[in-house]
Amino acid sequence: MQRIGFFVCHGYDALDLAGPISAFNQVASAAGHAPYELQVLSHTGGHMISNSGLPIATQPSGTRAPDTVIFVGGEIAPMQTAENIAAARHLVSGATRVGSVCTGAFLLAETGLLEGRRAATHWRYTTQLQARFPRIKVDGDSIYIMDGHIWTSAGIAAGIDLALAMIEKDTSPEIARTVARLLVVPYRRPGGQSQFSAMSQMDPESDRIRVALTFARDHLAEALPVERLAEAARLSLRQFGRAFRRETGETPAKAVERLRVEAARLRLQDGSEPIEQIALAVGFTDPERMRRAFIKVHGRPPQAIRRETRLNGG
Repeated sequence: MQRIGFFVCHGYDALDLAGPISAFNQVASAAGHAPYELQVLSHTGGHMISNSGLPIATQPSGTRAPDTVIFVGGEIAPMQTAENIAAARHLVSGATRVGSVCTGAFLLAETGLLEGRRAATHWRYTTQLQARFPRIKVDGDSIYIMDGHIWTSAGIAAGIDLALAMIEKDTSPEIARTVARLLVVPYRRPGGQSQFSAMSQMDPESDRIRVALTFARDHLAEALPVERLAEAARLSLRQFGRAFRRETGETPAKAVERLRVEAARLRLQDGSEPIEQIALAVGFTDPERMRRAFIKVHGRPPQAIRRETRLNGG
């Protein structure tokens, strides 16, 4: 049985804890056996008060080291006491897997494990995390990131995505999918998906439209006429067009354009790849067509987004 410890400090965010711990707790129902022993830990043990005033009973972190330790987000200042940093360093030294949810990345960063690695946190705190820990490659766009045995996620609901990804790795996609159904949440979103992703904003009801969108996202560099998407969804052209518009509120062509803009934006933020090369890589036939699409979606051209990323330390 794998032990998973959730480390909290005073001012922790109740949802940053409740989301992932609920996901792990449901595995017993989904799998028919209990592969996890769950613990809520703190430096001293006893009751910890959340940022909404909710208390939770905790065990002292020094009693028994968990296999997986997850640092729960919340108020940043209480995490960064000498006692909590020492407890965090002790926990990660004995864990085979380490993670954080939202601002829990600040405490994980104090252990030194994130130096030179990519790490996710809530978009609201990316600048602060990057400024405090300049050797971390902070990513405020991805839902979660797995870098070796270290997992970091954005805030609130993204903690569930991180937990579902861990569950899938530990057990199987079928069990992770069943857990998502039990929680009444969408099945795990890809970690590299944007915190503001076009896929999540469209959020179609049916699996067939979701399959078509996933197919489009995976083949952006290729021609994606509506006939090809209908074939991926296994619907007639007429059925597909009606269902797509009803479930997403957009035409297939408009949705594909948004997916291409999103993919291009991520590449713009990741490095110095030429804009012309990015345009071709994500399926725009020329940079001017991409520029017009960016202005429609973001109100700014690609060059402006790249400049902003560099000014913010991207």
